[in-house]
Amino acid sequence: MDFINYFGNVFTPYHLMLLLGGTTAGLMLGALPGLSPTMAVALIIPFTFHMQPDSGLILLGAMYTATVAGGAISAILVNVPGAPANIATALDGHEMARQGRASEALHFCFFSSFVGGIFGILILIFFTPPLAELALKFGPTELFWIAILGITVIGTIGSKSVLKGLMAGLFGLAISTIGDNPMLGEQRFVYSDHLESGIHIVAALIGLFALPQILTLLEECRKGNRGSMYALSQSRWYQSMNYNLRRAKALTIGSFVGAIVGVIPGAGGQIAGLVAYDQVKKTSDNPLNFGQGEPDGIIAAESANNAMVGPSLVPLLTLSIPGSPTAAVLLGGLLIHGLFPGPDLFTMHGEVIWTFIDSLIVAQVFMLVIGLFLSRHSGWIMKVPPNYMAASILVLAVFGTYSIQSSYSDVLIMMVLGVIMYFASKLGFSPAPVVLGIILGPIAEDNFLQGKLIGEAGDGMFNYFFSGTINLVLILATVGSIAYSVYAGHKMKKRATA
Repeated sequence: MDFINYFGNVFTPYHLMLLLGGTTAGLMLGALPGLSPTMAVALIIPFTFHMQPDSGLILLGAMYTATVAGGAISAILVNVPGAPANIATALDGHEMARQGRASEALHFCFFSSFVGGIFGILILIFFTPPLAELALKFGPTELFWIAILGITVIGTIGSKSVLKGLMAGLFGLAISTIGDNPMLGEQRFVYSDHLESGIHIVAALIGLFALPQILTLLEECRKGNRGSMYALSQSRWYQSMNYNLRRAKALTIGSFVGAIVGVIPGAGGQIAGLVAYDQVKKTSDNPLNFGQGEPDGIIAAESANNAMVGPSLVPLLTLSIPGSPTAAVLLGGLLIHGLFPGPDLFTMHGEVIWTFIDSLIVAQVFMLVIGLFLSRHSGWIMKVPPNYMAASILVLAVFGTYSIQSSYSDVLIMMVLGVIMYFASKLGFSPAPVVLGIILGPIAEDNFLQGKLIGEAGDGMFNYFFSGTINLVLILATVGSIAYSVYAGHKMKKRATA
């Protein structure tokens, strides 16, 4: 129980000040479209150069946990996910805001993030050795099948029509192939100089979600609606907490999916949130409510996003293999302070590492308290007239897109995708399957090509992809997901008809 022995180190005035500042800044930065957790942690690393190792890691850890939850603020209030991990949150969170239940949706977000975050950190504390061994077993074929498993949820994410969901997902997969192939070094579908570097996921995310929202708000202005965006109603936090804790199935599915995805190197929180959302929807007694303001959608997605944080540090601290892009940036923070991940890290620098892990628990408490405070004052955003809100979102969209790579091409791509999505949404298409296709496309393609090269050099490609316990489990899960999707779709159609 080494983590108990070093808990006192977290409660020094200096460390508490770092936790408070890091959590507050993380929630604010996470709510800005384009400023993902990875970018937020990368921006703060220079400020830790002259800190003690434990103090620097405490600040980075607080930023990490808070920005993951902060991205849900903009997803709920203005339908623009702060990061890819918050895509699933927007599907029901913004619908709740449209119904005047913005504060209630934010309550669900922060309570479920807290529960999932604590669960993930406990996994990190008590199950690090066996999970590190599991992470080592994930190679190209395992990651390929995980991507394929993720693709099976495309048809049912965010769209009332499975066919339209699949068409949108295929469009996203096609977009993901634009640019250079990192394995073969070939250019594909580069019809303009602006496409030479491909389409960045954050530029696509902002374009597909933010620009249609801007044009919709301008439509409201054209109709003469210049008052408050939506009706407002206040919700007591303790009532939301009581309801949230009763949604045990959504919390359990979200937390376990987040923990499993977090351990897998390179999977990322965006997959965790979407897979958890899909599983809760499939097992729900009222699947037709999803996308209409169903709290279980927010609870599952946000608990998964934060449950991913702790387990993503397992392969990082023990094997130097980051479990997420943000964990990769944290690796740089460790190396700057002369801390080299490996089996000896917990023995040679036990005080620093356990103080850092303990601070993540306290950071979850700070995130919950500050988040609930922000929820109380969410109403003023909903009172902003549509024309001012449209202008504000446009400025943030352009700023967030340009800040990724300081590229005018990213801004142009964002605008084009946004206009296409605006007209597609009129036909019933959703942006969520498109973004999921863009995320999963490179993961599936790169790992397939790596697996193909390894398989052809060994016993053959078929044996390499269709052998091994993990591969077979993932293949069965993929087949089961497809079969259950067909069954659930048929069941939903019967209910809709009835």
